[in-house]
Amino acid sequence: MAYDLAIIGGGPGGYVAAIRAGQLGRRTVLIEKDELGGLCLNWGCIPTKALLHNAELIYLLQRSREWGLELGEVRADWPKAVERSRQVVKRLVTGVAFLMRKHGVEVIKGEASFTGPRTLQVQPDGRQVEADAIIIATGSAPRPVPGIELDRERVITNYEAVVLPTLPPSWVIVGGGASGLEFAYIFRSYGCEVTIVELTDRLLPLEDEEVSAELRKALKRDGLRILTQSRVTGIERTQEGLAVGIATPQGEQRLEAGRMLVAAGYRPYTDGLGLEAAGVQTDERGFVRVDERMQTNVPGIYAVGDVAGPPLLAHAAMDRGVLAVEAIAGLPFQRFVPENVPRACYCEPQAASVGLTERQARERGYQVKVGRFPYRANGKALSMGETTGFVKAVVDADSGQILGVHLLGVQASELLGEATLAVVLEERAQTIGRISHAHPTLSEMIKEAALAAQEQAIHI
Repeated sequence: MAYDLAIIGGGPGGYVAAIRAGQLGRRTVLIEKDELGGLCLNWGCIPTKALLHNAELIYLLQRSREWGLELGEVRADWPKAVERSRQVVKRLVTGVAFLMRKHGVEVIKGEASFTGPRTLQVQPDGRQVEADAIIIATGSAPRPVPGIELDRERVITNYEAVVLPTLPPSWVIVGGGASGLEFAYIFRSYGCEVTIVELTDRLLPLEDEEVSAELRKALKRDGLRILTQSRVTGIERTQEGLAVGIATPQGEQRLEAGRMLVAAGYRPYTDGLGLEAAGVQTDERGFVRVDERMQTNVPGIYAVGDVAGPPLLAHAAMDRGVLAVEAIAGLPFQRFVPENVPRACYCEPQAASVGLTERQARERGYQVKVGRFPYRANGKALSMGETTGFVKAVVDADSGQILGVHLLGVQASELLGEATLAVVLEERAQTIGRISHAHPTLSEMIKEAALAAQEQAIHI
């Protein structure tokens, strides 16, 4: 059957592209082999945030005496938390299916592969699909780590972690990026002993170095064990769980753990796509090569989301999906700028950022001024009892343009909206510093950090 547009993959990039195509009146088919919503909605972003909310509540209840509350015994029910998270997932999956119907998108459940530059075959029924344009939105899968074999029981990924029926007493988590830290925070909140093993020299290695350093201090205070510049050298199954060999700068260590979670990043998912049949090229890491319109080397074939390369984030996939469809439709489109995509890690304290880090700005030749404002000097943060963290503005000294904003602290991800606007619109620190903010709010820290870059901060 012939369509204007065929989309392979129903994750954030694919389903958002389908909605936009439907809005533009394109006859669209979306092919998804599993559930709509993809990795993010079913096994990543959404279920982990539901579990993180439970973890935050445990954290607050443990501090109840600070608020003048005397509570009896508080028991954390992990199976109930998992059940609630799956209900959230189910509701959102149902919502995406409704949006497909609303916008006239046909959904085919199956696995698509190219048979030519305009044709697809869908298994298992062998259905043939022809389209004027095709978008590849197959996302990513957990990246394998040399020497670590997944058995999906004791050595697992996020797919298994979000639906575990029970929690073991201890964990080794491989990977100190956002996913690894979020699970570490969840498990620690439920009383597990957690060791994080990170290959690079710091947690969140893509974030600003000050954020990484302060986050490490906060997590260690909460009882997490953190091993950087370290790697797993061997795994033995024991009666209780696992014996894990770890090479560290201080020498070889051996840890006992109930389970291991591998959260060392993701690889592009192109398995079984038949890219060679369409002539689509990939780069040395396996990501599909695209231009500024998200078009591959083959005219009419596009790729969006994780399969098209970093940043591997759901909201970036959504933006790219809209961009591709509007490019296909011949509409004006805004160029995708990776640095303008906000990033967030939802452990506590949260780490969030947009734009260039201080190091990146200096490496690009900017004369940099930095403005910092601590949570402990903010009235709302003090009222909440949350004084860990800071807001950091990276500013071009010559023009005053805000190049990046980096945050660490409670609800940092909720402050990203204003920070992202400032970076994307290339606003000057002087402008942000003059905008009135409601008092008391956490958002005042954005204003104060911008003022601090001009040595004009008021409350510090």
